[in-house]
Amino acid sequence: MDNFDNRTPDQEPEKKPEQGRTPQGAPKTEQQKVYYRPYQQYQQQQYQQQSGQTPGYVPQGNYQPVQRAGMPSWLKVLLIVALIMVLIIYLMGSCVAGIGEAVKGVADGTLTSTGTDVTTADAKGDYIGILHVEGTISEGSTAVGYNHNYNLNSISDMAKDDRNKGIILYLNTPGGSVYASDELYFAIKDYQEKTKRPVYASMQSMAASGGYYVSAPCDKIYSNRNGITGSIGVTMGEMYDVTELMEKLGVKATAITSGRNKAMGSSTQELTEEQMAIFQSIIDEAYDQFTGIVAEGRGMDIETVRELADGRIYTAAQAKENGLIDEVGTYDDCLAAMIKDNALGADVQILDFVPAEEMDIMSLLGMVSENLDKNAAIPTADQIRELMDLNNSFRLMYILD
Repeated sequence: MDNFDNRTPDQEPEKKPEQGRTPQGAPKTEQQKVYYRPYQQYQQQQYQQQSGQTPGYVPQGNYQPVQRAGMPSWLKVLLIVALIMVLIIYLMGSCVAGIGEAVKGVADGTLTSTGTDVTTADAKGDYIGILHVEGTISEGSTAVGYNHNYNLNSISDMAKDDRNKGIILYLNTPGGSVYASDELYFAIKDYQEKTKRPVYASMQSMAASGGYYVSAPCDKIYSNRNGITGSIGVTMGEMYDVTELMEKLGVKATAITSGRNKAMGSSTQELTEEQMAIFQSIIDEAYDQFTGIVAEGRGMDIETVRELADGRIYTAAQAKENGLIDEVGTYDDCLAAMIKDNALGADVQILDFVPAEEMDIMSLLGMVSENLDKNAAIPTADQIRELMDLNNSFRLMYILD
């Protein structure tokens, strides 16, 4: 066996060139035809566009696209964080502004307000003013439902406006405060005396007690056939005596007063006969005032009114039969009658006096309290205290209980 390690160069066997290549290892002169797959063709095109050279063959996976100079990743992250911070600051500013308005609203007694008050300035020509008396009639600017100050101001403004041709009371109320009902009554009377213009009443599902009180002076009273009215009377609410409960709980209360009747109505003391008579005299005076207004407004003698005014409610048909209303009909019937009776013409504007809707803090608390459990088996200390406080707040009410 030959030992090639001891051979001289001239004795080494001749090496054969590799098949398909020249002895120098250069590519064959004749270029072979290469079939590329679609992705390889794409690489060829990209290479040619970016390098400006025409490649021979770029094997699959060998080509790496040229990376264009762009924004560093850390700068992108920084910009995103900055944008988020700007958004947070904007939202916080909006929230602070909203909280500020809410705090101001609480201080003013108002939480939210939507819309604007309708006034005589909204009239385009001759008009009939529709005054909405809806909800419990009470003093001040009660935000939900009835708005006493707005209604009084609206009547006063219409009385000064020659374009106003009359008022229709749109009633849907169980009544309310004696004081507020009487103020609204006097505002209507004053309007009638100063302007000599008509005032009609249109009762919807309910116009009881104080609702009938303010209707009494109207020139005509209409009631929906399914409406309820009447309830002519006065109430001061219930008196609660918790003395027996206090005895069971071992609780005693002592009132320091300047007279024997100063603490009358207290839940911790039994109501004496003298005190009962005092309260009854107040009720009787308000009752006489109510029946007198009905007698005057409806042209009835006082004894007839007293027979009707035992606190009961009447249907529309019963009320008409007893002379408490003029017609059973809808709001549209009432409106048509006012236009026809007073020759106002079909082009007269109908202007609804509607106040801006508001929600005050007390109304909000009232809505919450309505959802509380009123069927608790054992009263809490707060519930007992609330019960006792009711006796310390006396309000005469023309209201349907």
